[in-house]
Parts: sequence; structure tokens; C-alpha cells
Amino acid sequence: MTTATAAASGQFMIEDVLPVNRLGYGTMQLTGPGVWGPPADPDEAVRVLRRAAELGVTLFDTADSYGPWVAEPLLRRALAPYGEDIVIATKAGLTRQGPDQWTPVGRPAYLRQQCEMSLRNLGLDRIPLFQLHRVDPDVPVEDQVGELRALKDEGKIAHIGLSEVSVEQIEQARAVAPIASVQNLYNLADRSAESVLDHCERHRIAFIPWFPLATGGLAKPGGPLEAIASRRSATPSQLALAWLLHRSPVMLPIPGTSSVEHLEQNVAAAGLELTEEDFDELTAAGASTS
Repeated sequence: MTTATAAASGQFMIEDVLPVNRLGYGTMQLTGPGVWGPPADPDEAVRVLRRAAELGVTLFDTADSYGPWVAEPLLRRALAPYGEDIVIATKAGLTRQGPDQWTPVGRPAYLRQQCEMSLRNLGLDRIPLFQLHRVDPDVPVEDQVGELRALKDEGKIAHIGLSEVSVEQIEQARAVAPIASVQNLYNLADRSAESVLDHCERHRIAFIPWFPLATGGLAKPGGPLEAIASRRSATPSQLALAWLLHRSPVMLPIPGTSSVEHLEQNVAAAGLELTEEDFDELTAAGASTS
């Protein structure tokens, strides 16, 4: 398992045209405390990103608000000019007022401005996947997604995604533009987005679970993850990722880390194949904490 690359997780075709290895990488942890400011060691952040690409990660998830304007420039520094297989997914629609503070803004002019800034900061002519980071409750969904549709028609973005949405909101958005991905909180211990995942699977929409490694009490000493991990010579985090990959073919986990060592451990999960018994045991354990 230690020699596995992200390719072992299999491929998913976003909107049937854009291939990515299913195990990706999320850049939120490459910023300062509270997702605010630069990392303590920017050179190490660059090493993590480059090592992820070496290990076969092709989907890199980021956002203008990570820092803000910290994670995107780090991606450019580490990986530009991007290889043909690298897919950058960024997001706009959350503003920052300080550490751990996030406020949705979905006015069309603002989303357009942020798209233009992301193009500049990432060093791209077109953003492969541009996601609405949050639905602004003060702006009609149709207006927010409509602006992304206009940006797509202009060639500035290739595919449109959503984040933290309900099934109803997905369908509202799909009435305006094709939706390639949905990014909601989902992990072994928190499956509140189960109905959204099922909806995405029915419609072949990529489901990108954020906070994929949250396991809570499941990973405590003597807990069910530790027992299965010992049996499978794996770590609890690797089991959590393997469970996600097993759960649905549209699942694209994006675990983040600021450590090369942890990155390599996470990517190794791509080569961990769960038995149905393992999967059922983990599912039952997670359900008991949901």
C-alpha cells in the first residue's frame, strides 16, 4: 500500500469530459491559523503541492478566500505551468473579515471580479472548475449561477460547481446551467449530506466531500477505527478515506495537509481496498456517532 499513488483511487470524468484521479488534494491547510494569512513555512507548502502532483494527484481544490489570496498563489508557484492532467478547482462567494470569519457574498459583479482575480492569481486563461463557495441568501440562486454561466460562455471557466447546497438548490442551479460538482461537508462521522450525495450519484455529478478526515470519537484508543486499522495495517485516516472512495463512484475526497509525511500517508489510502465486511463495520460505527 505504501507505493500506491492517487491513480489507484480510480478516475472520474467530470461532466464526462474532464478526467481526474478520484483522490485529490485540498489547499485550505496551507494557510495561517484560522485560514488567515500565509503559512509559517511557504517553501514547505510548495514542497507539499509538488509532492502531491508527483504522487498522481490531479485534482487540486482551492478558493480565493483561503488566506485570503494565499492558497491560489502557492498553487501557481508550485505547479505552473500546469501539466495537461492537472485540474484546478477554485471557489468564490465567501468574504473574509478575519481568522475563522466567513460571510457569503453572491452578487454577480462580485463573483465576476473574483473569477478575474483567480485567473490572475492562478496564472490560468481558463479555470477548469469554478465553484460557488456558498449560496448568498440575499441573492437569487438564478442570478448567482447565471453569472457563472456567463463566465463559462465567455470561456473564462470550463465547468461550474456548487458548495454546501441542498438538493433543491442543486436543481434550481441546474435549471440555469449544467452543474459539474457539489462540495458539501461529508465524512464517516457526519453524513448529513447523504441525500445530496445520492442525488449527485443519480445525475453523475462529482461529489467533493470537505473535511473528509473528521472521525471524532471513532478514532479514539480502543475505538472501531483503531481495531480495523490494526487488522489492515493502516491508519484511521486511511480507513476514513478508503471508506469514502468505496462509498460512491462519484466521490472525490480532497484531504488537505501541510506535511509531506501526512500527504504520503493520505495518498497511500488510494491503494487500500476495503472488504464489504470492513465497509459495513465502518459504516455502522460511523452511523452510531452521526
